[in-house]
Amino acid sequence: MNRHLVLFRVIAGKSVALSRRYFVNTLMGFVTLYVFFALVFFGGQFVAADLISRSVGPLVVGYFLFTMAVSAYADLTHDLTDEAQWGTLEQLSMSPFGFTEVVAVKTAVNLLGTFATGIALLVLMMLTTGTRLSVAPLSLVVLGLLTLLPVVGLGFAFGGMALVYKQIEKVFPLVQLSFAGLIALPVEEHALLKLLPMSLGSHTVQRVLTDGLRLWELPAFDLVLLVGQSGVYLAIGLLVFRAGTAKARERGVLGHY
Repeated sequence: MNRHLVLFRVIAGKSVALSRRYFVNTLMGFVTLYVFFALVFFGGQFVAADLISRSVGPLVVGYFLFTMAVSAYADLTHDLTDEAQWGTLEQLSMSPFGFTEVVAVKTAVNLLGTFATGIALLVLMMLTTGTRLSVAPLSLVVLGLLTLLPVVGLGFAFGGMALVYKQIEKVFPLVQLSFAGLIALPVEEHALLKLLPMSLGSHTVQRVLTDGLRLWELPAFDLVLLVGQSGVYLAIGLLVFRAGTAKARERGVLGHY
């Protein structure tokens, strides 16, 4: 069996085992996401029913992207912090696969969980609001992945800093709030905004879900730019992560918490 497949199966099995072991915590995390959306939706209907009725589609898609972005960004740093607390981080760093590769596979497993949670939440939000979105699985998965890769790059960058500086969670709320702004940027009116992470990706996902377009019906330039943008942000994040790993090893604090 391919060694990378073995690594993927082991890490995925560990992730599933932890989710089952702490099932209540996993379930409450999902319920919290849904309840927060329900409060925004029903509260908005009470305060400004006309506004909510006109923008319910973008609201559902925006919240869907926001929750997935927050998870994709924070999961890596939380995993590294947990491993340091458990005293297993140094063991991972000595893996024959290489520390960066192990962390990359952990990130891929986390992304699969993020997509599963996001799709389940999307279905619940559609049922709650009575909104009918055009869910094209291939287009949604490809564009969703390209939208999240820059966020994953940010996660790698902050994960590398966490290895060196340990406690950096205080900056998380600020970064997470910025995702909401990036999702809502008017990229059609200001083309330069497309260069920012998530802005172009969220625009394309909005068009697929609310306008019923497919991947191949989107502007070719936007797709090429989205692919390039995703690759650049991910590469920068990996470089920062490698630098943080090297610095932590040099200081002898890789496994410290």
